[in-house]
Amino acid sequence: MPKQQRFKTKYPGVYFIQGTSADGRPERIYYIVYRKHGKLIEEKAGRQFKNDMTPARAARLRTQRIEGDEPTNQEQREAARQTQEIWTFGRLWDEYRVSKTLKGISQDRSRFERYIRPLWGDKEPHELAALEIDRLRLRFLKGKSPQTVKLTLSLLRRIINFGVKRQLCKPLPFHLEIPKVNNLKTEDLNPEQLARLLGAIEQDANVQAANFMKLALFTGMRRGELFHLQWQDLDFERGFIHIRDPKGGHDQKIPLNEPARALIVSHPRTDSPFVFPGRNGGRRVDINKQVNRIKRMAGLPQDFRALHGLRHVYASMLASSGQVDLYTLQKLLTHKSSAMTMRYAHLRDEALRNAANIAGNLLEQLTNGSADLKKEGQS
Repeated sequence: MPKQQRFKTKYPGVYFIQGTSADGRPERIYYIVYRKHGKLIEEKAGRQFKNDMTPARAARLRTQRIEGDEPTNQEQREAARQTQEIWTFGRLWDEYRVSKTLKGISQDRSRFERYIRPLWGDKEPHELAALEIDRLRLRFLKGKSPQTVKLTLSLLRRIINFGVKRQLCKPLPFHLEIPKVNNLKTEDLNPEQLARLLGAIEQDANVQAANFMKLALFTGMRRGELFHLQWQDLDFERGFIHIRDPKGGHDQKIPLNEPARALIVSHPRTDSPFVFPGRNGGRRVDINKQVNRIKRMAGLPQDFRALHGLRHVYASMLASSGQVDLYTLQKLLTHKSSAMTMRYAHLRDEALRNAANIAGNLLEQLTNGSADLKKEGQS
Protein backbone atom coordinates (compact mmCIF):
# COMPACT_ATOMS: atom_id res chain seq x y z
CA MET A 1 0.00 0.00 0.00
CA PRO A 2 1.61 3.33 -1.08
CA LYS A 3 2.43 5.82 1.66
CA GLN A 4 -0.19 8.55 1.91
CA GLN A 5 0.83 12.14 1.22
CA ARG A 6 1.38 14.32 4.27
CA PHE A 7 0.21 17.93 4.29
CA LYS A 8 1.94 20.39 6.61
CA THR A 9 0.03 22.96 8.65
CA LYS A 10 1.21 26.30 10.02
CA TYR A 11 1.68 24.62 13.44
CA PRO A 12 5.05 22.91 14.07
CA GLY A 13 4.79 19.13 14.43
CA VAL A 14 1.21 19.03 13.11
CA TYR A 15 0.28 17.54 9.74
CA PHE A 16 -2.68 15.77 8.18
CA ILE A 17 -3.44 13.15 5.54
CA GLN A 18 -6.52 13.07 3.39
CA GLY A 19 -9.10 10.45 4.28
CA THR A 20 -12.83 9.76 3.91
CA SER A 21 -15.52 10.23 6.54
CA ALA A 22 -18.17 7.63 7.39
CA ASP A 23 -20.66 9.38 5.11
CA GLY A 24 -18.23 9.51 2.18
CA ARG A 25 -16.99 13.10 2.48
CA PRO A 26 -13.28 14.00 2.19
CA GLU A 27 -11.92 14.26 5.74
CA ARG A 28 -8.60 15.37 7.19
CA ILE A 29 -6.87 13.08 9.68
CA TYR A 30 -4.48 15.05 11.89
CA TYR A 31 -1.21 13.72 13.33
CA ILE A 32 1.31 15.19 15.76
CA VAL A 33 5.05 14.61 16.00
CA TYR A 34 7.11 15.35 19.11
CA ARG A 35 9.86 14.07 21.38
CA LYS A 36 9.25 12.84 24.93
CA HIS A 37 12.03 11.53 27.14
CA GLY A 38 14.30 11.63 24.10
CA LYS A 39 12.00 9.37 22.09
CA LEU A 40 10.39 10.49 18.83
CA ILE A 41 6.66 9.95 18.92
CA GLU A 42 4.30 10.22 15.97
CA GLU A 43 0.61 9.58 16.63
CA LYS A 44 -2.90 10.39 15.51
CA ALA A 45 -4.53 13.44 17.08
CA GLY A 46 -8.02 12.95 15.62
CA ARG A 47 -10.29 13.24 12.62
CA GLN A 48 -11.71 16.45 11.22
CA PHE A 49 -15.41 15.56 11.50
CA LYS A 50 -15.56 12.57 13.80
CA ASN A 51 -13.42 14.16 16.53
CA ASP A 52 -13.97 17.81 15.59
CA MET A 53 -10.20 18.12 15.28
CA THR A 54 -8.48 21.25 13.90
CA PRO A 55 -4.78 22.14 13.46
CA ALA A 56 -4.98 24.45 16.49
CA ARG A 57 -6.45 21.75 18.73
CA ALA A 58 -3.87 19.27 17.50
CA ALA A 59 -1.12 21.75 18.38
CA ARG A 60 -2.52 22.21 21.91
CA LEU A 61 -2.72 18.44 22.34
CA ARG A 62 0.90 18.16 21.19
CA THR A 63 2.00 20.71 23.81
CA GLN A 64 0.07 18.93 26.60
CA ARG A 65 1.72 15.64 25.75
CA ILE A 66 5.19 17.13 25.59
CA GLU A 67 4.68 18.71 29.02
CA GLY A 68 3.22 15.51 30.47
CA ASP A 69 -0.25 16.91 31.11
CA GLU A 70 -1.79 14.43 28.67
CA PRO A 71 -0.70 10.78 28.26
CA THR A 72 0.42 9.57 24.86
CA ASN A 73 -1.76 7.22 22.84
CA GLN A 74 0.57 4.37 23.77
CA GLU A 75 0.33 5.25 27.46
CA GLN A 76 -3.46 5.39 27.22
CA ARG A 77 -3.56 1.96 25.55
CA GLU A 78 -1.24 0.52 28.18
CA ALA A 79 -3.33 1.98 31.02
CA ALA A 80 -6.52 0.60 29.48
CA ARG A 81 -4.90 -2.81 29.06
CA GLN A 82 -3.72 -2.87 32.67
CA THR A 83 -7.13 -1.73 33.91
CA GLN A 84 -8.79 -4.56 32.03
CA GLU A 85 -6.37 -7.10 33.45
CA ILE A 86 -6.55 -5.98 37.08
CA TRP A 87 -9.51 -7.62 38.78
CA THR A 88 -9.88 -5.87 42.09
CA PHE A 89 -12.51 -6.82 44.65
CA GLY A 90 -14.57 -3.90 43.39
CA ARG A 91 -14.54 -5.19 39.80
CA LEU A 92 -15.07 -8.79 40.90
CA TRP A 93 -18.10 -7.76 42.99
CA ASP A 94 -19.64 -5.86 40.06
CA GLU A 95 -19.22 -8.92 37.84
CA TYR A 96 -20.38 -11.32 40.57
CA ARG A 97 -23.63 -9.53 41.34
CA VAL A 98 -24.72 -9.25 37.70
CA SER A 99 -23.81 -12.86 36.98
CA LYS A 100 -25.70 -14.31 39.93
CA THR A 101 -29.41 -14.57 40.62
CA LEU A 102 -29.21 -15.10 44.34
CA LYS A 103 -31.46 -14.79 47.33
CA GLY A 104 -30.11 -12.26 49.78
CA ILE A 105 -28.17 -10.30 47.15
CA SER A 106 -29.32 -7.02 48.72
CA GLN A 107 -27.88 -8.11 52.08
CA ASP A 108 -24.66 -9.14 50.32
CA ARG A 109 -24.50 -5.72 48.66
CA SER A 110 -24.86 -4.04 52.03
CA ARG A 111 -22.10 -6.17 53.57
CA PHE A 112 -19.77 -5.54 50.63
CA GLU A 113 -20.27 -1.77 50.64
CA ARG A 114 -19.98 -1.47 54.44
CA TYR A 115 -17.20 -3.92 55.30
CA ILE A 116 -15.25 -5.05 52.22
CA ARG A 117 -15.05 -2.19 49.73
CA PRO A 118 -13.68 0.41 52.20
CA LEU A 119 -10.76 -1.87 53.01
CA TRP A 120 -10.02 -3.79 49.83
CA GLY A 121 -12.15 -2.43 46.99
CA ASP A 122 -9.01 -1.47 45.02
CA LYS A 123 -7.03 -4.59 45.88
CA GLU A 124 -6.67 -7.88 44.05
CA PRO A 125 -7.35 -11.04 46.08
CA HIS A 126 -3.74 -12.29 45.95
CA GLU A 127 -2.58 -9.02 47.53
CA LEU A 128 -4.41 -9.76 50.78
CA ALA A 129 -2.48 -10.98 53.79
CA ALA A 130 -3.84 -13.20 56.53
CA LEU A 131 -3.22 -10.38 58.99
CA GLU A 132 -5.69 -8.18 57.09
CA ILE A 133 -8.41 -10.81 57.45
CA ASP A 134 -7.72 -10.93 61.17
CA ARG A 135 -8.03 -7.15 61.27
CA LEU A 136 -11.47 -7.42 59.68
CA ARG A 137 -12.45 -10.15 62.07
CA LEU A 138 -11.10 -8.69 65.30
CA ARG A 139 -11.06 -4.92 64.84
CA PHE A 140 -13.16 -3.63 61.98
CA LEU A 141 -16.18 -5.73 62.96
CA LYS A 142 -15.70 -5.18 66.67
CA GLY A 143 -19.07 -4.94 68.29
CA LYS A 144 -20.80 -6.75 65.43
CA SER A 145 -22.48 -10.11 65.92
CA PRO A 146 -20.49 -13.29 65.20
CA GLN A 147 -23.05 -14.03 62.46
CA THR A 148 -22.18 -10.74 60.72
CA VAL A 149 -18.49 -11.66 60.76
CA LYS A 150 -19.27 -15.11 59.38
CA LEU A 151 -21.54 -13.84 56.58
CA THR A 152 -19.06 -11.12 55.56
CA LEU A 153 -16.14 -13.54 55.34
CA SER A 154 -18.33 -16.04 53.50
CA LEU A 155 -19.20 -13.36 50.94
CA LEU A 156 -15.51 -12.51 50.56
CA ARG A 157 -14.71 -16.17 49.87
CA ARG A 158 -17.56 -16.50 47.35
CA ILE A 159 -16.35 -13.46 45.41
CA ILE A 160 -12.81 -14.84 45.30
CA ASN A 161 -13.96 -18.32 44.24
CA PHE A 162 -16.09 -16.71 41.52
CA GLY A 163 -13.06 -14.86 40.13
CA VAL A 164 -10.75 -17.87 40.34
CA LYS A 165 -13.20 -20.20 38.55
CA ARG A 166 -13.48 -17.71 35.68
CA GLN A 167 -9.70 -17.19 35.61
CA LEU A 168 -10.10 -13.50 36.40
CA CYS A 169 -7.84 -13.45 39.43
CA LYS A 170 -5.39 -15.47 41.46
CA PRO A 171 -6.57 -17.23 44.63
CA LEU A 172 -5.74 -16.08 48.13
CA PRO A 173 -2.20 -17.05 49.20
CA PHE A 174 -3.61 -18.59 52.38
CA HIS A 175 -6.64 -20.55 53.60
CA LEU A 176 -9.58 -18.36 54.57
CA GLU A 177 -11.21 -19.78 57.68
CA ILE A 178 -14.87 -19.05 58.25
CA PRO A 179 -15.77 -18.94 61.96
CA LYS A 180 -18.45 -21.33 63.11
CA VAL A 181 -21.43 -19.68 64.72
CA ASN A 182 -24.13 -21.28 66.80
CA ASN A 183 -27.05 -19.38 65.32
CA LEU A 184 -29.79 -21.77 66.40
CA LYS A 185 -31.50 -19.23 68.60
CA THR A 186 -35.02 -20.24 69.48
CA GLU A 187 -37.08 -17.26 70.56
CA ASP A 188 -40.30 -17.61 72.46
CA LEU A 189 -42.82 -15.47 74.30
CA ASN A 190 -44.60 -16.38 77.47
CA PRO A 191 -48.42 -16.03 77.55
CA GLU A 192 -48.25 -12.57 79.14
CA GLN A 193 -45.78 -11.26 76.53
CA LEU A 194 -47.80 -12.72 73.69
CA ALA A 195 -50.97 -11.08 75.04
CA ARG A 196 -49.21 -7.71 75.24
CA LEU A 197 -47.96 -8.11 71.67
CA LEU A 198 -51.40 -8.95 70.30
CA GLY A 199 -52.80 -5.93 72.16
CA ALA A 200 -50.13 -3.63 70.70
CA ILE A 201 -50.83 -5.01 67.21
CA GLU A 202 -54.55 -4.31 67.57
CA GLN A 203 -53.92 -0.74 68.73
CA ASP A 204 -51.43 0.16 66.00
CA ALA A 205 -52.79 2.42 63.26
CA ASN A 206 -50.70 0.84 60.49
CA VAL A 207 -52.95 -1.94 59.18
CA GLN A 208 -50.28 -3.28 56.83
CA ALA A 209 -47.73 -3.74 59.61
CA ALA A 210 -50.30 -5.11 62.06
CA ASN A 211 -51.62 -7.72 59.62
CA PHE A 212 -48.08 -8.53 58.48
CA MET A 213 -47.15 -9.49 62.04
CA LYS A 214 -50.38 -11.40 62.58
CA LEU A 215 -49.90 -13.47 59.44
CA ALA A 216 -46.31 -14.24 60.48
CA LEU A 217 -47.66 -15.51 63.79
CA PHE A 218 -50.60 -17.42 62.27
CA THR A 219 -48.57 -19.17 59.54
CA GLY A 220 -44.91 -19.09 60.59
CA MET A 221 -43.98 -17.60 57.20
CA ARG A 222 -40.64 -15.88 56.77
CA ARG A 223 -40.40 -12.13 56.27
CA GLY A 224 -39.18 -12.53 52.67
CA GLU A 225 -42.02 -14.93 51.89
CA LEU A 226 -44.54 -12.38 53.14
CA PHE A 227 -42.88 -9.67 51.04
CA HIS A 228 -43.30 -11.88 47.96
CA LEU A 229 -46.84 -13.00 48.78
CA GLN A 230 -49.31 -12.16 46.00
CA TRP A 231 -53.09 -12.45 45.92
CA GLN A 232 -52.82 -15.13 43.26
CA ASP A 233 -50.83 -17.28 45.73
CA LEU A 234 -53.87 -17.64 48.00
CA ASP A 235 -55.97 -20.70 47.21
CA PHE A 236 -59.11 -20.14 49.27
CA GLU A 237 -60.94 -23.03 47.61
CA ARG A 238 -58.41 -25.72 48.54
CA GLY A 239 -57.16 -23.88 51.62
CA PHE A 240 -53.48 -23.37 50.80
CA ILE A 241 -50.91 -20.59 50.59
CA HIS A 242 -48.40 -21.03 47.77
CA ILE A 243 -44.93 -19.84 48.73
CA ARG A 244 -42.82 -18.70 45.79
CA ASP A 245 -39.07 -19.30 45.72
CA PRO A 246 -38.70 -19.98 49.47
CA LYS A 247 -35.39 -20.11 51.29
CA GLY A 248 -35.38 -23.89 51.04
CA GLY A 249 -35.38 -23.83 47.22
CA HIS A 250 -38.45 -25.28 45.47
CA ASP A 251 -41.88 -23.66 45.64
CA GLN A 252 -43.93 -24.85 48.62
CA LYS A 253 -47.47 -24.69 49.89
CA ILE A 254 -48.74 -24.53 53.45
CA PRO A 255 -52.28 -24.85 54.82
CA LEU A 256 -54.36 -21.69 55.07
CA ASN A 257 -55.71 -22.02 58.60
CA GLU A 258 -58.86 -20.24 59.76
CA PRO A 259 -57.22 -17.29 61.58
CA ALA A 260 -55.04 -16.61 58.52
CA ARG A 261 -58.03 -16.93 56.18
CA ALA A 262 -60.12 -14.47 58.23
CA LEU A 263 -57.21 -12.03 58.39
CA ILE A 264 -56.60 -12.08 54.63
CA VAL A 265 -60.30 -11.77 53.77
CA SER A 266 -60.51 -8.59 55.85
CA HIS A 267 -57.15 -7.22 54.70
CA PRO A 268 -57.39 -4.07 52.49
CA ARG A 269 -56.74 -4.87 48.84
CA THR A 270 -55.18 -2.39 46.41
CA ASP A 271 -54.39 -2.49 42.68
CA SER A 272 -51.05 -4.08 43.53
CA PRO A 273 -50.60 -7.83 42.97
CA PHE A 274 -48.87 -8.02 46.37
CA VAL A 275 -50.80 -8.65 49.57
CA PHE A 276 -48.44 -6.32 51.47
CA PRO A 277 -47.36 -3.88 48.74
CA GLY A 278 -44.46 -1.49 49.02
CA ARG A 279 -43.97 1.90 47.47
CA ASN A 280 -45.98 2.51 44.28
CA GLY A 281 -47.51 -0.96 44.58
CA GLY A 282 -44.23 -2.79 44.04
CA ARG A 283 -42.76 -5.53 46.16
CA ARG A 284 -42.06 -4.39 49.70
CA VAL A 285 -38.43 -4.65 50.82
CA ASP A 286 -38.56 -3.40 54.41
CA ILE A 287 -40.98 -3.12 57.32
CA ASN A 288 -38.55 -3.03 60.27
CA LYS A 289 -39.44 0.47 61.46
CA GLN A 290 -43.14 -0.31 61.79
CA VAL A 291 -42.86 -3.74 63.43
CA ASN A 292 -40.14 -2.60 65.84
CA ARG A 293 -42.44 0.20 66.96
CA ILE A 294 -45.11 -2.39 67.79
CA LYS A 295 -42.52 -4.53 69.57
CA ARG A 296 -41.50 -1.59 71.77
CA MET A 297 -45.14 -0.78 72.54
CA ALA A 298 -45.60 -4.37 73.74
CA GLY A 299 -42.55 -4.09 75.98
CA LEU A 300 -40.88 -7.18 74.50
CA PRO A 301 -37.21 -8.01 75.16
CA GLN A 302 -34.80 -5.94 73.08
CA ASP A 303 -33.18 -8.99 71.49
CA PHE A 304 -36.52 -10.44 70.35
CA ARG A 305 -36.64 -10.22 66.56
CA ALA A 306 -40.01 -8.76 65.73
CA LEU A 307 -40.69 -10.96 62.69
CA HIS A 308 -38.41 -13.99 62.80
CA GLY A 309 -39.23 -14.31 66.47
CA LEU A 310 -42.92 -14.73 65.60
CA ARG A 311 -41.97 -17.63 63.34
CA HIS A 312 -40.28 -19.24 66.33
CA VAL A 313 -43.30 -18.56 68.51
CA TYR A 314 -45.50 -20.29 65.92
CA ALA A 315 -43.19 -23.31 65.80
CA SER A 316 -42.75 -23.45 69.57
CA MET A 317 -46.49 -23.45 70.19
CA LEU A 318 -46.98 -26.37 67.80
CA ALA A 319 -44.03 -28.35 69.15
CA SER A 320 -44.95 -27.83 72.81
CA SER A 321 -48.55 -28.87 72.16
CA GLY A 322 -47.39 -32.45 71.74
CA GLN A 323 -49.93 -32.88 68.94
CA VAL A 324 -47.60 -32.16 66.00
CA ASP A 325 -44.71 -34.45 65.06
CA LEU A 326 -41.40 -32.98 63.92
CA TYR A 327 -41.81 -34.14 60.31
CA THR A 328 -45.11 -32.26 60.03
CA LEU A 329 -43.55 -29.24 61.69
CA GLN A 330 -40.70 -29.36 59.18
CA LYS A 331 -43.19 -29.23 56.31
CA LEU A 332 -45.15 -26.38 57.87
CA LEU A 333 -41.96 -24.35 58.33
CA THR A 334 -40.71 -25.32 54.80
CA HIS A 335 -37.36 -26.37 56.24
CA LYS A 336 -35.21 -28.04 53.59
CA SER A 337 -33.84 -30.55 56.09
CA SER A 338 -34.89 -31.81 59.49
CA ALA A 339 -31.76 -30.37 61.13
CA MET A 340 -33.33 -26.91 61.51
CA THR A 341 -36.55 -28.37 62.92
CA MET A 342 -34.69 -30.36 65.56
CA ARG A 343 -34.17 -27.19 67.60
CA TYR A 344 -37.81 -27.61 68.68
CA ALA A 345 -37.41 -31.26 69.66
CA HIS A 346 -36.90 -30.44 73.33
CA LEU A 347 -40.28 -28.68 73.42
CA ARG A 348 -42.02 -31.72 72.00
CA ASP A 349 -40.09 -33.95 74.40
CA GLU A 350 -41.32 -31.79 77.28
CA ALA A 351 -44.90 -32.15 76.07
CA LEU A 352 -44.44 -35.92 75.83
CA ARG A 353 -42.99 -36.01 79.34
CA ASN A 354 -45.96 -34.06 80.63
CA ALA A 355 -48.32 -36.48 78.87
CA ALA A 356 -46.41 -39.42 80.31
CA ASN A 357 -46.64 -37.89 83.78
CA ILE A 358 -50.38 -37.47 83.35
CA ALA A 359 -50.63 -41.12 82.37
CA GLY A 360 -48.51 -42.05 85.38
CA ASN A 361 -50.71 -40.02 87.71
CA LEU A 362 -53.85 -41.65 86.31
CA LEU A 363 -52.38 -45.12 86.74
CA GLU A 364 -51.25 -44.24 90.23
CA GLN A 365 -54.75 -43.08 91.11
CA LEU A 366 -56.21 -46.29 89.70
CA THR A 367 -53.68 -48.36 91.60
CA ASN A 368 -54.39 -46.52 94.83
CA GLY A 369 -58.12 -46.85 94.23
CA SER A 370 -57.81 -50.62 93.71
CA ALA A 371 -55.78 -50.91 96.91
CA ASP A 372 -58.41 -49.00 98.86
CA LEU A 373 -61.20 -51.22 97.51
CA LYS A 374 -59.22 -54.30 98.46
CA LYS A 375 -58.75 -53.04 102.01
CA GLU A 376 -62.46 -52.30 102.30
CA GLY A 377 -63.28 -55.80 101.15
CA GLN A 378 -61.00 -57.35 103.75
CA SER A 379 -62.41 -55.31 106.61
